[in-house]
Amino acid sequence: MNYEYDASKEKCPLPLVKMRMILKKLKQNDIFVIRIADHGSKSDIPKYLTSKGFQYTQQQLSHSIVELHIKTGKLL
Repeated sequence: MNYEYDASKEKCPLPLVKMRMILKKLKQNDIFVIRIADHGSKSDIPKYLTSKGFQYTQQQLSHSIVELHIKTGKLL
């Protein structure tokens, strides 16, 4: 299943909280895409994903919006 969350108009900590809820639902082979623009989210979300061992890629969509593609599973 694919999950998508556009948090580009929301401010931290809401994107982080909602992302954590979605991450709990992910199953094997799921893909989660989140778009963020808030400075706090751009800092906190990648740190959180790294600290929890999630694999993700990051792409700059515009001057302010970053898109993260999160893969299911954690690094062992």
